[in-house]
Amino acid sequence: MNSKILVVEDEVSIAELIKLHLNRNNFECLLVHDGDDVLPTIESYIPDLIILDWMIPNISGLEVLKRIKMKSEYIELPILMLTAKNAEQDKILGFENGVDDYLAKPFIPSELIARVKAILKRTQKKENRSDLIKFEDISIDTNQRRAFRNNRKLNLGPTEFNILLFFIQNKQRVFSREYILNKIWAHDVNVEPRTVDVHIRRLRKELNTNGEKDFIRTVRSAGYSIDNDI
Repeated sequence: MNSKILVVEDEVSIAELIKLHLNRNNFECLLVHDGDDVLPTIESYIPDLIILDWMIPNISGLEVLKRIKMKSEYIELPILMLTAKNAEQDKILGFENGVDDYLAKPFIPSELIARVKAILKRTQKKENRSDLIKFEDISIDTNQRRAFRNNRKLNLGPTEFNILLFFIQNKQRVFSREYILNKIWAHDVNVEPRTVDVHIRRLRKELNTNGEKDFIRTVRSAGYSIDNDI
């Protein structure tokens, strides 16, 4: 499958030029021209890499970068910053906030493509080192901390993600609230066992949004498990 690139660039002519060269090199490409649209687009498009302009309307590229990296499920998403701001301090600021590479305008399209390929090569090597964990129609990418059901991306908070991962790694085993609490939460955090119930409800709601079979089993007086024989 061709890698998917999200291009965030407000100058239409530059955006179309980038898309042209990406398509010529067998990349799938989607264009976004406004900072407000980036995070919602990531949710639905799920890109393999983002080419992000610094100077975009409403939210700056740097602020978009920060918001992306604040989300645990996107922290490994590679980003190439493309911008006319090429001062040394600007580059340092970009790298400190998680950008993977930096290319100043004006740029040579062949160099842009070379950098995209280099970033993706590094990313794919990382991905190949970790397996995709699956249970029935649920899959988890542990490297990128993404979870899916029937190819639908699950919008899970860090705690719900960790609970789902723990259940799938230990499927068909029943765990008490206290055991789940000790496994998922830090030991120095004071959390009531009933908090587990709240996060299980949230996890169930997201897993079963479209009326799918509920694989999370509640065992009275014992706890929870994930099981396909319910």
